[in-house]
Amino acid sequence: MKEFKTESKRILDLMINSIYTNKEIFLRELISNASDAIDKLHFASLTDSKIDSDFKITITLDKQARKLTVSDNGIGMNLDDLEKNLGTIASSGTLAFKKENEDVKELIGQFGVGFYSAFMVAKKIEVLSKAYGSEDAYLWVSEGEDGYDVVKSEKESYGTDITVYLKDNEEGVDYDAYVQQYFVSDLVKKYSDYIRYPIVMDMTKSRKKEGSDEYEEYTEQETLNSMVPVWKKQKSEISDEDYNNFYATTFYDFEKPLRHVHANIEGNVSYTALLYFPAKAPMDFYSREFKKGLSLYCNGVLIMEKCEDLLPDYFGFVRGVVDSSDLSLNISREILQQDRQLKAIAVSLEKKIVSELKKMLEDDRENYEKLFAEFGATIKFGAYNNYGAKKDELKDLLVFTSGKEKKQITLAEYVKNMQEGQSVIYYACGENVDKIDGMAQVERVKSKGFDVLYLKDNVDEFVLKTLDKYDDKAFKSVSDKDLDIGTDEEKQEMEDTAVSNKDLTDFIKEALGNKVSSVALAKLGAHPVCLSYEGEVSLEMEKVFKAMKTASPMPVEAKKVLQINADHAILSKMRDLFNTDHETLKKYANMLYVQAMLTEGFEVDDMSGYFASVCELMTK
Repeated sequence: MKEFKTESKRILDLMINSIYTNKEIFLRELISNASDAIDKLHFASLTDSKIDSDFKITITLDKQARKLTVSDNGIGMNLDDLEKNLGTIASSGTLAFKKENEDVKELIGQFGVGFYSAFMVAKKIEVLSKAYGSEDAYLWVSEGEDGYDVVKSEKESYGTDITVYLKDNEEGVDYDAYVQQYFVSDLVKKYSDYIRYPIVMDMTKSRKKEGSDEYEEYTEQETLNSMVPVWKKQKSEISDEDYNNFYATTFYDFEKPLRHVHANIEGNVSYTALLYFPAKAPMDFYSREFKKGLSLYCNGVLIMEKCEDLLPDYFGFVRGVVDSSDLSLNISREILQQDRQLKAIAVSLEKKIVSELKKMLEDDRENYEKLFAEFGATIKFGAYNNYGAKKDELKDLLVFTSGKEKKQITLAEYVKNMQEGQSVIYYACGENVDKIDGMAQVERVKSKGFDVLYLKDNVDEFVLKTLDKYDDKAFKSVSDKDLDIGTDEEKQEMEDTAVSNKDLTDFIKEALGNKVSSVALAKLGAHPVCLSYEGEVSLEMEKVFKAMKTASPMPVEAKKVLQINADHAILSKMRDLFNTDHETLKKYANMLYVQAMLTEGFEVDDMSGYFASVCELMTK
């Protein structure tokens, strides 16, 4: 018996126990190696007309002997090849062939380690091979770390047969599955469906006997793989129906996607991508259980079903496949995550998705708004997250409800329609459009002809705070105490009214104590009172933090300002009470504060006390 070279025992142990974490991967590796061997002979056939071009990979199952064989009619190996490629772990005949023939771009294996993954399931492996043009065949046999034997043997035709003798079953691992025809067929479909050569296997089926109700079993050879993936075809050959059928059968979503993107990218890293924007969010999309990611292929061979590193979280709704010949197949998921080509593809994909979403916003507005209704929260979070690292890339994808037009608009559209002399972008926060529309502050701003962006999601105001400005226009909440609207005459009139009522507002502030930071007068239309704020923390931010139940030594609270309508009869009533009945005025002040809190959507601690005060004032 010959020993493996170059610390191969240690490498083999790593191969089996560390690099590959999924045992079923071994079949993908053996099929990929078989495909490489056929590729090499196919390359030779370009100058040798004697080569039979009826290439295929054959899988043979033997339940009784508990063995699986993968056969190819490719280039085969002579004695030196077997010694070099299988005697030294991590030596790659494919990589050497690729270096010698630079025109050959799409061979799958490059690291020469995939073959040994079969030892995850095998107690013994036999490799019977005959090189094309040689009279001699050789049998390579190994039971793992102890080494291998190579002896001269017999084989009718050129090519290679790799026979895996399965390990005995153990707790939690059923190795018998690898000689079950439907299990093996499913593995081929899952990992090797797009290998360019037919993968055939005898399948035992049943049918009714002719002229009888009894059934009989029969065996026929079946091609297990479809060979040509849709993304490898020319776009001109693919209809929208083809794209949608692929989406439905691959991702089990039978609602037509809103858009598909088929891109062939060449550059420092080359890849093909077929991406889909779904019409509906999956049930678990906004849960911890949801796993984003694109299916990652190397020349049609599946590497990962969901490669999370290909998509940022804010584009986690995108589904699809990426296929690149610049990635190595024979590495584990953990190593793949560090692959610089993978990172380059991810950067390129992000730019492509942003570009396609902008196109969709321009040429298919209806569907874009449908998509944003389903997934807009994640895009907004992407603009806000990591201190706005991606805000410039994502800001033009954001849409909000226009208070004036009652439809979705972009920030660019808001700015384009701003009034002459308008210097800020106004916004208001609330639970829904109707509630925001009824806010006193909103009515006040809209009465001056300004549009207001209605923010309904918790993340919205944080996004605008992170953006800070758009097109040099600052964002301004209509609930900000320092909102500056109105003519100079109106401002002077309000200032005079505030001065003449300062004794009243000071008294109300004292009566409410630390519930408010100040009391002020404002023009509020038909509304008697409302809440505004001063400082960096807005009313909506306080509600968000309270809903999150964020643990903090210092509670995040807005500095609330009770604004009283200077044009409302309530001011005259309170003025009269200030002159005649301070105790009743205090009750009025508290009642108006609670009403303002409830209108703004805040919880009130002492509701029973509030109802008692209302009843008492009603019966006076």
